[in-house]
Amino acid sequence: MPQVVFRRRDQTYVRGIARRVGDAVESRSVRRICVFCGSSPGSRPEFLGAAEDLGRALLERGHDLVYGGASVGLMGRLAETVLDGGGNVIGVIPSSLADKEVALTRLPDLRVVPSMHDRKAMMADLSDGFIALPGGLGTLEEFFEVLTWTQLGIHAKPCGLLNVSGYFNKLVDFLDEAQDQLFIRPEHRSMILVEDDPVALLDRFESYEQPVVDKAEWILSLSNKKIV
Repeated sequence: MPQVVFRRRDQTYVRGIARRVGDAVESRSVRRICVFCGSSPGSRPEFLGAAEDLGRALLERGHDLVYGGASVGLMGRLAETVLDGGGNVIGVIPSSLADKEVALTRLPDLRVVPSMHDRKAMMADLSDGFIALPGGLGTLEEFFEVLTWTQLGIHAKPCGLLNVSGYFNKLVDFLDEAQDQLFIRPEHRSMILVEDDPVALLDRFESYEQPVVDKAEWILSLSNKKIV
């Protein structure tokens, strides 16, 4: 089984992260929320405000935060909001970034891992749901990886976009177009929860039920259609 080694308070831990398709399709309560977001503050004050709003919403519901461990941009503002409110925060950061003093050093639980791959695997393993705030390529890559794992049945954890000031509008339009062009099945498209309010998004997380989809059967049905 693949293993991840990480440091926590000068101690070493090993945690298994492997999952076979179908092993993790059972639903479970949402306790820890992983948030992917920009290491930049963005161009509009609404983005930092949304990070604070999401942090306060997590506090109000008693959710722990799992995030990328950085002290900068939306990442830092989100973590500081939760910490200042007395909440629990787990930061996961590659050693290459921690060594550049990007890590939020006041975190009581900062886990330093060897690589970006290990970071994503550990964040996924620790979390019960995933939210993307505005961010760039890294944010999108992290979100769509865990979403793909949901599609494949590797886990059954809710995945949502917090659509601050319409930031994800064009992305949502693209996903709808991909569904129309038969590259995304409607049931898989429905797995992407989109809200502009953090409370509404967390409400949907609490009631989320994983669609049961036979992807192989869907692909076979498409292959039997005549494309003109």
